[in-house]
Amino acid sequence: QRTYIFTFLLSSRVFIHPHELLAKVGQICIKQKQQLETGTEAEKAKLKSFAAKIIQLLKEWTETFPYDFQDEKSMKELKEIAHRITQCDEENGTVKKIISQMTQNLLMALSARSQYQEIREKFRQPVSDKGTILKTKPQSTQKDILSVCCDPLILAQQLTYIELERVSNIYPEDLMQIVSHMDSLDNHKCRGDVTKTYNLEAYDNWFNCLSMLVATEICRVVKKKQRTRMVEFFIDVARECFNIGNFNSMMAIISGMNLSPVARLKKTWSKVKTAKFDVLEHHMDPSSNFCNYRTALQGAAQRSQTANSNREKIVIPVFNLFIKDIYFLHKIHTNRLPNGQINFKKFWEISRQIHDFLTWKQVECPFEKDKKIQSYLLTAPIYSEEALFIASFESEGPENHMEKDSWKTLR
Repeated sequence: QRTYIFTFLLSSRVFIHPHELLAKVGQICIKQKQQLETGTEAEKAKLKSFAAKIIQLLKEWTETFPYDFQDEKSMKELKEIAHRITQCDEENGTVKKIISQMTQNLLMALSARSQYQEIREKFRQPVSDKGTILKTKPQSTQKDILSVCCDPLILAQQLTYIELERVSNIYPEDLMQIVSHMDSLDNHKCRGDVTKTYNLEAYDNWFNCLSMLVATEICRVVKKKQRTRMVEFFIDVARECFNIGNFNSMMAIISGMNLSPVARLKKTWSKVKTAKFDVLEHHMDPSSNFCNYRTALQGAAQRSQTANSNREKIVIPVFNLFIKDIYFLHKIHTNRLPNGQINFKKFWEISRQIHDFLTWKQVECPFEKDKKIQSYLLTAPIYSEEALFIASFESEGPENHMEKDSWKTLR
């Protein structure tokens, strides 16, 4: 059963290194081959059936967890098992064909992943030089997001394109590192303990960058009327993200607008039509463990299952909530039962959530890439928290003693 194989391969790494598991599979192959090679027709049939099951296991393993085969030791073991399996059913040409195709696909997957790691982008650093901000802020000619894209729907689509691109580089074993970072009861050192969770960090960094970009775009606008327009624009973008099923960008935009330097701009907010924003806030209300968001996510997931087009299949969950859920499942349930057996129910539930995520990340983006918009979203300068406060106080002066003290310190 595919779901069983996936759960087993995913959770086994908490207890045993993938190459050790592969070696055990290799040993089973040798034993079975020796036992069933007596030559009777019944034994030969059993051997063929066994070979078919091992092929299924290897095929699913190499497709879902190609990174388990990146070292020479694992690749050598895989080739040896494949050779033994071919011998079990030599007259069947399809076995050879399947194994050859499987190896080819694996090498392609490993090559694609190593290429991605070579070109992984440098994290964007926030602008923190106060002098630069104070000098550049009054120049209203400075390029802003509205000069690049003034249609909320198009911007939401481009954000979704970026999200799907980022999410495609997250693999099940990356997510399992949340669990395997801690040594298991068997004291096995898993790959999760030594490998940096780069893909998870890069995706989390994108969320923070988007939040800070939203805050920067709002705070650096000089005129109140234009600033109000900017706030309303981002509210519309967040709403379009929600309609698409892109909850991660939506949450990042709301987070950006809720940062103190933006939230304190009372004169600006008094001019904003906040009814739409209230609806968004309601969807992302953290009470009852984000109950409203979870209902919306469930609705999007159901729509995705019955969808005919990629446009309706899109589901991008709020990533840090998704990670917290896995971590929480890990923390409240033990890895082993009181009788010493593995708590398979726990790992079944974790793998079910990871499997849902993998299904969503495989959706092909239905929107065309707009290089100009994406370049702006990914490279436009973003202010540090300190710089945001300076820009915010410049737009609307300090209102109380606390703010006045902050402004004094910042200057």
